[in-house]
Amino acid sequence: MDELNGRMMACQIMVTGLIARVASEQRDPLRFLTDFRDEIKAVVNGVNIAGLDNSDRVRQVAQRTIDELFSLMKPPSAE
Repeated sequence: MDELNGRMMACQIMVTGLIARVASEQRDPLRFLTDFRDEIKAVVNGVNIAGLDNSDRVRQVAQRTIDELFSLMKPPSAE
């Protein structure tokens, strides 16, 4: 389980870096990040999670993870 958690954390770090890189190349990076976050949340809400009677808990954890990833990103510098 620790190995899985470590891999998930590494994946989250890579995705966060990729999103930040793409956002920094946009004309309005904050708007891009907001739109991207909203799209990811919509995907999480609509994905079919097979094998579970109640997928609400999984969705809540996924939504919290998305919020945590985006809260780690700093706004662009004023320079």
